[in-house]
Amino acid sequence: MSASTEIVVNARWQVNPAGLGEVLSLLPEVRAQTLAEPGCLGYEVFRSIDEPGHLLLVERYRDAAAVAAHRVTPHYQQLVVGRILPLLQGRQVVLLRDHDPA
Repeated sequence: MSASTEIVVNARWQVNPAGLGEVLSLLPEVRAQTLAEPGCLGYEVFRSIDEPGHLLLVERYRDAAAVAAHRVTPHYQQLVVGRILPLLQGRQVVLLRDHDPA
């Protein structure tokens, strides 16, 4: 994967029902601070209609270095690692890039 290739992060979270309110209250701050990062190109949060505790985060970054930089920011470490991850029952993170067959 080239360092200059745009990266899309799909993070699927299954939130513990008891922690859903807290996770939903923290996400606007996580989103705002992430969007302020120089390498972040987009950050969207989707909530399942059928299973309200299932969330999909779609994050776009300039390149792999921007993803790495995001993961060491104070807001990611404090809010996501410190407060949100302990409230999840399950988590799947997939890194994607554009498929260019040429």
